[in-house]
Amino acid sequence: MTATAARPEAGRKTPQVVDMSWDPITRIIGNLGIYTKVDFANREVTECRSTSSLFRGYSVFMRGKDPRDAGFITSRICGICGDNHTTCSNYAQQMAYGVKPPPLAEHITNLGEAAEYMFDHTIFQDNLVFVDFCEAMVKATNPGVLAKAEKTPAPHGNIHGFRTIADIMRAFNPFEGAVYKEALQVSRITREMFCKMEGRHVHPSTMYPGGVGTMPEPTTFTDYLSRLMKVLDFVKKSVVMNDDIFDFFYEALPGYEEVGRRRIMLGCWGAWQHYASCDYRYENMGTWGKAMYVTPGIIVDGELVTNNLVDINLGMRILLGSSYYEDWVNEEPFVTHDPLGNPVDMRHPWNQTTVPAPQKRNFDDKYSWVMSPRWFDKRTGDHLALDTGGGPLARLWSTALNGLVETDYVKATGHSVRITLPKSAQLPETTLEWKIPKWSNTLERDRARPYFIAYSAAMAFDFVERALNLVRAGDTKIFNDFELPDEAIGCGFHEAVRGVLSHHLVIKDKKIANYHPYPPTPWNASPQDNFGNLGPYEDAVQGQPIFEENGPDDFKGVDIMRTVRSFDPCLPCGVHMYLGKGKELQQTHSPMFGAGAGAGTGAGHG
Repeated sequence: MTATAARPEAGRKTPQVVDMSWDPITRIIGNLGIYTKVDFANREVTECRSTSSLFRGYSVFMRGKDPRDAGFITSRICGICGDNHTTCSNYAQQMAYGVKPPPLAEHITNLGEAAEYMFDHTIFQDNLVFVDFCEAMVKATNPGVLAKAEKTPAPHGNIHGFRTIADIMRAFNPFEGAVYKEALQVSRITREMFCKMEGRHVHPSTMYPGGVGTMPEPTTFTDYLSRLMKVLDFVKKSVVMNDDIFDFFYEALPGYEEVGRRRIMLGCWGAWQHYASCDYRYENMGTWGKAMYVTPGIIVDGELVTNNLVDINLGMRILLGSSYYEDWVNEEPFVTHDPLGNPVDMRHPWNQTTVPAPQKRNFDDKYSWVMSPRWFDKRTGDHLALDTGGGPLARLWSTALNGLVETDYVKATGHSVRITLPKSAQLPETTLEWKIPKWSNTLERDRARPYFIAYSAAMAFDFVERALNLVRAGDTKIFNDFELPDEAIGCGFHEAVRGVLSHHLVIKDKKIANYHPYPPTPWNASPQDNFGNLGPYEDAVQGQPIFEENGPDDFKGVDIMRTVRSFDPCLPCGVHMYLGKGKELQQTHSPMFGAGAGAGTGAGHG
């Protein structure tokens, strides 16, 4: 790789650009690589590319299978949130089969998914994300910040018990910190809650289209509830502890709001079906989607563009961009019109054909096995690179703006989400309020996560109460039978832990003719598309400032890793970085540097 450098702009130093790569960032769904160019003179990332080196191919080998097996097969897509795939697949199948589960089955499904959110977000936030904010890491990357943290009182110390910000950081030191270790116990308890409802983690054994196989005895729900009460103090403390840490970073490092900041383009597909409203009919999807306990929505520049799942579905476009595939647009479509008569685009997942085309990685052309999902905005004609904000940010933002959710425990206000948790062993009844932030950035993605754990705990109380009321009334039906149709289409919309999840199903001759699952990782980790739009990881990292105090020779890349991890890229459990001694690119005169055409921006590639 050769040169980028430039005559410095006013107020800027002569660039010192160094290639930096982290590959692989190992994760459950594949191998993520982050390739950057960092200008150490001006302390910023000038270029970023996100690449996946693993081809999965589920959409290929699903063809010809019995559609009733889809949930069991697709749960294997992921080793951490496979149940989200099973649930979403069942939603799509229920649409195709014309079957609606009994109310108790919906409550059981919702209880399982609530436990999954609590389990996964806890282990990710406290045992993976917070390693980047712990004492050991901050000492190695920003010793000046740690020194300030030692002297800064924790504003909510009376609740979580830590006197200073540095004390919180120490509590997150891996394998030794008190909160790090407690989070592992909480993750175990919440996984037990999950198994009470869905049978097995992470590949459910009691989840089927038409209902569930969980035996609905009163102890099924009281055992779940007793475990929920055990973790409630931890949930309450986590929210204010995270607030203390993230507010401190804004104060200690002025300008840190620019780390991981990108234009507000958030997508949420909704979660937790409302048992009385949802009939799984496509014709009514716009209505029952709005009744979900997390409200779907697409938010652009802070504005709610739509909350209609029909519009969301029809706007989906799968672009090839910089990915290793052949195009399918000249083939016969599987679906020309939806059940409402709306035309379905050839680039919609219903019509997608996956034809892999392996080739050498070239960052000026093709460089990833991830395609580029985009949402077509009819207002502007733009193909939007929506992100999920790691899941919770988009879910809370959409629910807040919609203002539709109102239960005994959660209320959306139009500008915030208020979450009320009952009295627990150590702490009184507590009301938490997540407010729409100024930015879609690294710290706000991370901040939203513990708030959504609290949201999930609150909704779990609601679902338990509804389930127990049915059982006490003698209504224990958990399954409705159905006939497998000769031909049908279906789509399921759900929220995987880390964001938007949809399954798109076409049945012909009682077999799967086409099946495409779209989890959050393809949305977030997508490469540059045909229109020059960077994927969300790339866009969030490229252009962000660097606050780490280390130079090229001992650079940890903590600001970059915080940004990537803030999206929750399917549980990155190990990061390997190749740098050697630091390769400085030869400096040559290039007046276009930083202006959109130089190698430092990557604009126009792909």
